Amino acid sequence: MLSDLQAIAVDDEEINVMLIESLAASINLKVKGFTDPLRALNYIKEQSVDLVFVDYKMPQMDGIELIRQTRAGNPDIPIVMITGVSGDDQLKIGAIEAGATEFLTKPINPSEFKARIRNLANLRIAQLLLRDRALLLEEEVKKATAGIIQQQHETLRVMGNAAEFKDTETAQHVMRVAGYSRLIATAIGDDKLNTELLYYAAPLHDIGKIGIPDSILLKPGKLTSEEFTVMKEHTTIGYKILDKASSPYLKMGATIAITHHEKYNGKGYPEGLRGADIPMTGRIVGIADVFDALTSVRPYKEAWPLQKAINLLVEEKGSQFDPQLVDLFTANIEEIKLIYNTHHDR
Repeated sequence: MLSDLQAIAVDDEEINVMLIESLAASINLKVKGFTDPLRALNYIKEQSVDLVFVDYKMPQMDGIELIRQTRAGNPDIPIVMITGVSGDDQLKIGAIEAGATEFLTKPINPSEFKARIRNLANLRIAQLLLRDRALLLEEEVKKATAGIIQQQHETLRVMGNAAEFKDTETAQHVMRVAGYSRLIATAIGDDKLNTELLYYAAPLHDIGKIGIPDSILLKPGKLTSEEFTVMKEHTTIGYKILDKASSPYLKMGATIAITHHEKYNGKGYPEGLRGADIPMTGRIVGIADVFDALTSVRPYKEAWPLQKAINLLVEEKGSQFDPQLVDLFTANIEEIKLIYNTHHDR
C-alpha cells in the first residue's frame, strides 16, 4: 500500500515542496517536506525513508551531493531528481552516477508525476516485501540451524555416554569432564580455542572403551601389565572411530581421545608426547578426566575429597600435567564445586 510508505521532498522553494506534497497525496503517498537540504539529510540518517524527491539547485548542498550522501546509507531506496534544467546530459550523468533512480523536469506534469511515482512506489513496496521475506527466511534458517546443532549435541552426548555404559563410570562423569574442560578453556581466554566445541567434544574422550573386552574393562582389581597394555588401546581405538568424520566436534573428539592420557613429562601414552607437543585440548581434558576419576566412587576406591584431588594435581604439575593449566583450574574452586554438585552421581 502506497499509504504505508514515507517519502520526503527537498527543495529550497516552499511552493515546489507544497506542489510535490499535493501531487503525492493524490496517489495516497505521504510526503514530508524540507527546504533545507542539511536538515533533510539528517532526517534521512535518523528515520526510515522509502522515497526521496530532490531538487538540483539548492544553497548549502546541491541535489547531486544530497543524493550521494543519501545513497551512502540507503543503497536501494528510489530517489527522484526534479530539475528545471532540461537537456543537460552532464547533469543527468552526474545524478545517475550519484545514485538517482528517476528524473522529472519542472514544470512538473501531474500525469507524468503520478505514473512515474506510482511505479517507483510499487518498486519500493516490492523491495520491502522481498527484504521482509529474506529476514523471515534468515530467521527460519537460524531456527533450523539451531535445531541441527542441538541434534548434534544430543548425538555427541549419546556417543559419550555409550562408553560409560560399558564401564563402571556414569553418564554424569562425561558431563563433569565436559564442565571442567570448559572451565579451564574459559580461564585460558584464547579466542583460537573454541570453548563450546571443546565442551561437546570432551565427552568423547573414552569412546574407544567400547572396543576393550569387558573382562578387562570391568575388572574390579588391578590390571596385569598385559591387560593394561590392552586397556591403553582405547585411546587409538577412539581416534580411529572419530578421525575420518567431517564434523569439527568429532575431529576434536578424535584428538582428545588419542592425547588425553599423554603426560607433560613425556611418560604418557600412546605416543609419549611431551609438553606443548600434546595438543591443548588433550592437556585440558587430561586434567579434567583425572580430577573427576579421583573425586568419584569406583568399585576399587572411595571418592577423594575435592581438596585432596586438587593437591595431587598441584603435586603433578610439570610431570603429569601442564603447570599453567593446573593453576588456572585450581584457581576456580567455587566453579569446580558447582560443576561437581550439579552433576553429582545419584
